Amino acid sequence: MRFVGLITARGGSKGLPRKNISLVGGRPLMDWTILAAQQSCLDRYIVSTDSPEIASVCRAAGAEVPFLRPEALALDDTPHIDVMLHALDWLEADSGLPEYIVLLQPTSPLRNGEDINGAIRMAIERNADSVISVYPAPVHPFWVRRLDEESHLMDFMKWPEQSGYMRRQVLPPAYALNGAIYVLRSDVLREKKTYFTERTYGYVMPEERSMDIDTPTDALIADLLLRQK
Repeated sequence: MRFVGLITARGGSKGLPRKNISLVGGRPLMDWTILAAQQSCLDRYIVSTDSPEIASVCRAAGAEVPFLRPEALALDDTPHIDVMLHALDWLEADSGLPEYIVLLQPTSPLRNGEDINGAIRMAIERNADSVISVYPAPVHPFWVRRLDEESHLMDFMKWPEQSGYMRRQVLPPAYALNGAIYVLRSDVLREKKTYFTERTYGYVMPEERSMDIDTPTDALIADLLLRQK
């Protein structure tokens, strides 16, 4: 089976301008995901971007940028699935459709090659439609609250039948998506246009490698962690 990595990076970023090529840990943010792809067992990896500047940075880091993504697929509300389907069409015409496409977002710079390999191994062993990286949820969903129109603090979801205070140790384990790795069977993605099926599995990553860069504060923390490494 072939596993082809897809690193997606559009030029526009509202929360952190030029985010994907901003310096984090002394290198452009994109470089860390390219490095992880290079250290993994991926058969090939390509970058999908609409930005000539990002393309130049990626090529300098050794990545393949075989096309520039159409502007219509680089809008604020463009679904990631549409970007992946566009890349699959290109790959099919270039070298044949791979069995799996592996989405790697550059906003997860702490994910490494062994994380990618572990998710790929799980996809092979489970014959999965998809394997998606997760990490232990920082806040358990039973502890999340909501506010009504008058700011009353209310349960967000129904608690278990057990009454009284429930310690973290007795709550069922909860996991959150970390956005780092999506291993997706190409034909299923094309047919169903979703990441999730009855054969979707979660690959658990540690919290320290699950940071997603979205704000200047995130970038500052990641910069400190990467420099420490």
